[in-house]
This record gives sequence, structure tokens and C-alpha cells, in this order.
Amino acid sequence: MAFQRRWGGLALPPAPAYDGGPRLFAADTPEPAGAGAWMFETGPQRTAVPYSFVIGPDDAFGLAAGAVVALHDSIEGWIESVALAHEVAGRARQITTLTGPEADAVALAGLTPIPEVRGRADTWWWRDPDTLVAAYGGEAAALDFPAGRTVRVYSLR
Repeated sequence: MAFQRRWGGLALPPAPAYDGGPRLFAADTPEPAGAGAWMFETGPQRTAVPYSFVIGPDDAFGLAAGAVVALHDSIEGWIESVALAHEVAGRARQITTLTGPEADAVALAGLTPIPEVRGRADTWWWRDPDTLVAAYGGEAAALDFPAGRTVRVYSLR
């Protein structure tokens, strides 16, 4: 009920990953998530995907494809991530998308994380003052499909 009161009806721009994400937020009926825990879908997807977008037992925003994979610590983290992607895409001079082994080769150690996205399987980093890096690993983890891991590098200069 709290999710629906706060977020119900909110529509966001399409997310750059996950075929755009949920179209709008609308809480569904809670479902079992194993070990006495629960989860619920956050709303209808923009396209047909083999998973649901859910709020998990620990209030994390994630994907459910059998198991729940947390993308962000909270719904706010997902919203921050989508807003950041939308904003930076409009300002970037170049966007480089890498997948699978190429994405795995991107050195993320030592980069400065952006705490507002509250990332788990997905997160954002500053590489330098003019470069942002977004890593999307939730779909790869949820579907046991390592080739699905994606990294986007946004160059602002």
C-alpha cells in the first residue's frame, strides 16, 4: 500500500537497459519469494521480457526470473538511475555500449561510485570529470546469461 500511495501511476522515461523497464508504477498482489518472504511486481513492462520488475523482500528494486536479483537498494535508486541515464544521454558527445566479454574488460575498480543510484547489480561511476560509466548486470544474473552484461560509457567532451 505504501508503494502504491507514493509511486502508483508514476511514469518514467524508458531506461537504456531492460527494454525500457516498467511503463509506469502500479503495485500488484504480493507473491511468495521463498523462505516466507514476499515480493510484488512494480507495474507493466514496456515490452515482453522474460522477467518481471519487482520490489523484493528487502525493499530492493530488481528483476524476478525464478530468483530475485536486486538492481538497486530501493525504488529511489532505480528512479535516480533512469533520470541520470536520461540526462547524461542528452549531454553526451559519445555513448559507447559494450556487452559480454567487452563489458567484463572495462576496469571499474578505482572509479568513484554515484551513491544516489544505490546500485547492486546495476550501478554508475565517475571515471573522470567528463566520463560516466553505467554497468548493467541484472539481466545477466537473473537469466544466467553472462553475455547480457552491458556497460555504457558516456563521454561528455
